[in-house]
Amino acid sequence: MVKKAAGGDATAQLSLGLFYYIGDPVPQDYKEAVKWFTKAAEQGDVGGQNMLGVCYYEAQGVTQNYREAVKWWTKAAQQGNAGAQGNLGLCYERGEGVPQNYKEAVKWVTKAAEQGDAAAKEALERIKSK
Repeated sequence: MVKKAAGGDATAQLSLGLFYYIGDPVPQDYKEAVKWFTKAAEQGDVGGQNMLGVCYYEAQGVTQNYREAVKWWTKAAQQGNAGAQGNLGLCYERGEGVPQNYKEAVKWVTKAAEQGDAAAKEALERIKSK
């Protein structure tokens, strides 16, 4: 897999990034995870984009940067990634990395909820009550 990842295979890059992120079967190393997620994300890999957003949001392997998280989650959300859609919606609800906008929050959280994301379904009810 390392050979495939180093050769530019985005799926292998995402997988290798996840190994480093989780710490199995290699030692956990968020900086190394970010390196591989970035390579995958820059090739348009939706999983890499979503995970890169997580890393920027959570400050794992990079300095926390909500705008950068939103940038990557937007790319993944536009490709239909439910996790990214839900996360993007929460950023709009909270005004993290983007101006607070409940209409946009509802839009993105609804997309995630329609794909069966349970957390998004709960968030949708909360946001709609505001």
